This record gives sequence, structure tokens and C-alpha cells, in this order.
Amino acid sequence: MQRINIALTGHTSVGKTSYLDTLLWNIGATDTLGKVDDGKSLSDSDEEEIKRKISIKSSAFSFDHSGARFNLVDTPGSSDFAGEVASTLYGIDTVLLLIDAVSGVEPQSETVWHQADRYRVPKLAFINK
Repeated sequence: MQRINIALTGHTSVGKTSYLDTLLWNIGATDTLGKVDDGKSLSDSDEEEIKRKISIKSSAFSFDHSGARFNLVDTPGSSDFAGEVASTLYGIDTVLLLIDAVSGVEPQSETVWHQADRYRVPKLAFINK
């Protein structure tokens, strides 16, 4: 079975975790629609993440679709946790960079884009919100 590893990246509060929660629910990988604002996200389960409403550590989720195993990694957006993102890029096939349509390209998004270039990881920009 083909394995496809995708990292969801971008600046803080662009909606990476919410996108992951919605995607997993829409494809039927979970029967619970997680929500960051309710403290019920599938990805942000740490007490500090729930309190701050941001990802502090990367978290991975897997599901099978169309004969392939997809591994999605939700990464933190704050530059305080940039090491989490950089270490994730070593095992990733593609970076899905979420960009806030209102705020535009923010500093951490640019950093991740350049890191992906350095590691020669293909990337796709996704305009969110």
C-alpha cells in the first residue's frame, strides 16, 4: 500500500488544526467533529494546547483512502515551536501550507516555505478562511 505523508503547516491561527479536524470528519476517519474553540480538537489534546488554543507539538493521524495510507501531521504555527516543524519535514512527502486569506503570507509561513525548499519537499499553498 502506498504511503503519503503530508504536513499541515503555516503561521499561528491560520486554521491548520481546524482544517485537519474537518477533513478527518468529512472523509469518515472519525465520527467526532473536533473543534479547537470547544477544547475538543482531535489534534490539540494537551492541557496547555487546549488552554492556549494553539498547537504546541506535532500530532499525526492516519487513514486509508483510494488504496493509499495517508499520514497527516498537524504542526505548530508559532515560531516558538519551529523545531517541531523542522523535524517533521524530514519524513514528509508534501507540505500543505495554509495561508489566511485576510492576513496573507505571515512570517512563519515564509519560514516553512524556505525550510521545505531546503529539504526539497514539494509544497502546496492552501488559502483558508
